[in-house]
Amino acid sequence: MRDHYDFSNSVKNPYAKKLKKQVTIRLDEDTVEYFKALADDKGIPYQSLINLYLRDCAQSHRDLKVEWQ
Repeated sequence: MRDHYDFSNSVKNPYAKKLKKQVTIRLDEDTVEYFKALADDKGIPYQSLINLYLRDCAQSHRDLKVEWQ
């Protein structure tokens, strides 16, 4: 390894804003099982499927209708 590295010509990562952020979220067990089964059918990881679903909701500005009983 070198003692000194020259970063004077370096550029910022253009994809840095597109990186994913790790979060902790609590989901019902049956919800996780639903997405795991659906992900198996689609051939993708279940966390990626949940991310795709949430991204679709956010992009389409889907509003949740909640009725408490």
